[in-house]
Amino acid sequence: MSERDPQPTAEERTKPLAHPADDEDDEPSTPPPADMFGDSAVTKKAEHFWPAAKRLFGLLAPFKWGMVLVLALVSASVVLNVWAPKVLGQAMDVIFNGVIGGQLPAGVSKDQFVEGLRAQGENQMADMLAGIDVVPGVGIDFTRLGTIILIVLGMYVISSFFMWAQGWVINRLVMRAVRDLRDRVEAKLNALPLGYFDTRKRGDLLSRVTNDVDNIQNALQQAFAQLVQSALTVVGITVMMFVVSWQLALVALLALPVVAVVTGVIGVRSQRLFAAQWKETGALNGTIEESFSGHDLVTVFGRRDEMAAGFRGSNERLYEASAGAQFVSGMMMPVMQFVSYLSYVGIAVLGGLKVATGSMTLGDATAFIQYSREFTQPLSQMAGMANMLQSGIASAERTFELLDADEQQPDHVSAELPASPRGRVTFEDVSFSYTDDPLIEHLSFEARPGETVAIVGPTGAGKTTLVNLIMRFYELTGGRILLDGINITELSRSDLRGHTGMVLQDTWLFTGTIRDNIRYGRLDATDEEVVAAARATFVDRFVRQLPEGYDTVIDEDGGSISAGERQLITIARAFLARPSLLILDEATSAVDTRTELLVQHAMAALRADRTSFVIAHRLSTIRDADTILVMEHGRIVEQGSHAELLAARGAYHQLYMSQFEGAAG
Repeated sequence: MSERDPQPTAEERTKPLAHPADDEDDEPSTPPPADMFGDSAVTKKAEHFWPAAKRLFGLLAPFKWGMVLVLALVSASVVLNVWAPKVLGQAMDVIFNGVIGGQLPAGVSKDQFVEGLRAQGENQMADMLAGIDVVPGVGIDFTRLGTIILIVLGMYVISSFFMWAQGWVINRLVMRAVRDLRDRVEAKLNALPLGYFDTRKRGDLLSRVTNDVDNIQNALQQAFAQLVQSALTVVGITVMMFVVSWQLALVALLALPVVAVVTGVIGVRSQRLFAAQWKETGALNGTIEESFSGHDLVTVFGRRDEMAAGFRGSNERLYEASAGAQFVSGMMMPVMQFVSYLSYVGIAVLGGLKVATGSMTLGDATAFIQYSREFTQPLSQMAGMANMLQSGIASAERTFELLDADEQQPDHVSAELPASPRGRVTFEDVSFSYTDDPLIEHLSFEARPGETVAIVGPTGAGKTTLVNLIMRFYELTGGRILLDGINITELSRSDLRGHTGMVLQDTWLFTGTIRDNIRYGRLDATDEEVVAAARATFVDRFVRQLPEGYDTVIDEDGGSISAGERQLITIARAFLARPSLLILDEATSAVDTRTELLVQHAMAALRADRTSFVIAHRLSTIRDADTILVMEHGRIVEQGSHAELLAARGAYHQLYMSQFEGAAG
């Protein structure tokens, strides 16, 4: 990490030192409670539909003029679609009137013919002829018929174009909104306190960032435009049905109460089930992530069957939640179709009677039947889209829960470190606790510039917590920590961490070349500086033997090189960053004895001329430390050099002799 790099190191982001689950040797088994950070560790159900829906559609607020264009295009398309059946009904009247007129004798007016039918007692036929525009002896007017058909085709073509245009626009707007949402989520993750991640499963967080955001995108892309189009279509068709026949319109609208009941009952149930589905998706992702990341350990301990059983359990719960959600939501469409069929039968019977009595033309009856079919279709679409919207809002609530989590305390910068700080670290009566139970109490000591301070102690002594406090991963409960006489709370976190390098027990390398992995410590470093850092930390010795040298590509876990070589690369990375303050967390524990000598020499070069804190379990590795702090229960019980502490025959002597006797045995 360069001196001006505002970002934490790769090790910080990948495996924070303070993670209790990852460092059982140094921290209590009980992590801090979730509500300490203002958020629950348990995934909540989508309980607040309308607030979440308002925030969901609020994502499109920055694109209001684009949304106005979408609404205009949808409205124009709906108007043309709704008006077209009425115009097409005129074509049916032209055909029907022409057929009837061609069968009537010429030279007789329609009124005369109707009177003749009434005189013969054919009142029903007379009423029908009186209600249509027929000219006896005149057949179908094909010119007018062709004109009407062309007009209808033109209306449908223009309507389809408007619908395509609105789809193109809404997709662009939604993609931008989701892009901005992902940016907000990424920024939020970087602003959350370390304790937030301590109390949540990584798989669930990944599910919120990936699956839930993708589901939000689908809901906005498909549900929004379809819901608007369907709602406007329902309104337009309702108006046109009343224009054609208010009696038939009332029959058609009898379906609405049934639709409302179905949507309310099934919608609420599906909302809960979709929330459970996405919760179980996050749990399954967590199981899969643990299975892959701990594959070697699972294999070594022969726990494949147990891991597989855990996966099957999570998978079964997801199956049950998903099947339940899809079953309930799938009931919506069949019920809506059944209601539409009942409505269709009633309209067909009543419409036929009205045509027979002459109170409605055949064209209007045909148009109304088409309206009745189109009336239930958007209602069905709205019901189907409501299910998708329910799922999207359940995901939105999970995402908003992440965005609403309490962030780490903001920086109150009132001081600034020099470009090359000396590295004097002073603890003054420092206290810290996750909960009401104190972890560190009234701790005071000083690390002088250039010194190597080793921290040892039994499990749960607070060794890792101590260096986490230096990095401001957590805020103090009491006391203060000074860096070159400056309270670290008066510095920006980026400035503080920009002068600090870390080498952790668990190495992390990203997919890329060895050169790029070393340069990650300082991105503006030249190739010559990268090679110089590699030589100083003994990386150059094995890189020269690789076919591609520094351009050798390694995978995410560094599987193409050994554990010791991976550790040397992380040391070279920290060396290149030129930190003033160095933290080493048992960096040699994962390597063999022969490689340990190289790592020790590399760390010696790294520690030169800078203050270093070394967390050590293997006491033989810290004999040359300037000061050794022996911690028990959050307190320093002994302090001194290796020789001084052995001579004192206290806690350090007991730890050292227990390791020596264990090694000898």
